[in-house]
Amino acid sequence: MQNALAIVTVVVVGMMVGVEFSVAVFFNPIMDRLPDAGRIAAHSDGARVLGRVMPFWYIGSMLLGAVWAAVAWGGTGASAATAATALLAVSVVMSVLLLVPINNRAKTWDTEGRPADWKQQEGRWNRYHYVRVGVIVLALALFAVALGR
Repeated sequence: MQNALAIVTVVVVGMMVGVEFSVAVFFNPIMDRLPDAGRIAAHSDGARVLGRVMPFWYIGSMLLGAVWAAVAWGGTGASAATAATALLAVSVVMSVLLLVPINNRAKTWDTEGRPADWKQQEGRWNRYHYVRVGVIVLALALFAVALGR
């Protein structure tokens, strides 16, 4: 049971990391090269679509990690799984406090209704997102270490 839980956790977290890494490294730079109207539409749509899915994915990943850490408690890999879960908790807190407020504003933007500082807000979101991606990549690495023990 513990092995199956560990594998499911690594796969779920790994896919989440892949999506977030792709957003940071590929999609946002591509969208940033679009003309303003296309860029705003793309970012707004991305904020709506991913804003519906990612909260469940982040919290679900954290819960899977917590269950794995609890089941493995006292055994090999438990400390790595616990540390990884703590990093996922940090990523959730970062999301709620730093990224979601910007995302909630961005999903309502269009070419007529956007704030004057929309590019600065996107830049701030991107910087926070890079840090969050680093946190969840480290969490995935720790889950992989826990799985290997």
